Amino acid sequence: MPLQATATPGPTLLNPQDHTLILIDFQSQMAFATHSIDAATLRNHAALVSRAAAGFGVSTILTTVAEKSFSGPMFSEITETFADQPMLDRTSMNTWEDAAVIARVNAIGKPRIVLAGLWTSVCIVGPALSALAQGFEVYVIADACGDVSAEAHERAMQRMVQAGARPMTAVQYLLELQRDWARGETYDMTTGIARRFAGAYGLGIDYARAMFGAHEG
Repeated sequence: MPLQATATPGPTLLNPQDHTLILIDFQSQMAFATHSIDAATLRNHAALVSRAAAGFGVSTILTTVAEKSFSGPMFSEITETFADQPMLDRTSMNTWEDAAVIARVNAIGKPRIVLAGLWTSVCIVGPALSALAQGFEVYVIADACGDVSAEAHERAMQRMVQAGARPMTAVQYLLELQRDWARGETYDMTTGIARRFAGAYGLGIDYARAMFGAHEG
């Protein structure tokens, strides 16, 4: 009997209701030593992910390490998007070892964790491996992470993928949440985020609209 295809999404695709996004240590001191991605691109991707999560109502946790004593404030692109949300400041490098963060993860109660932040090899590897060990599904937004070198970032991504984490990109995260241009209630928001933060893709949306009146839906 041949396989029968159905017009349904695969079970590993994300939707806005099935995961918790944790944004980790997007802070000045961490960014100063980040060399695997340039600062402008990193901030742009952090903004894109934040706007996508806020716009789709994704459960989101914001956490910093030693904010007042060493690492400085979280990127304004994130804090302005989640202006009313408290920041969970830690002493632990591994977010998953912080009781306040874990209490929030448990209160939200989602089976999937999506991670982004600085640095990939420390502050993302730690919670990724820890969450996987406890039975969570883990996704890592690779181009919304950074490290002290390209080598450090790539080895960290490989380590997490080998353990079962699923890598993705910032634009992929946005479009996976939308997934159908006929979803009119979020269409303008999604294309608006893309136009502002998705680089050449955003330019393409502007061009198509201006030149041809094009509309993805």
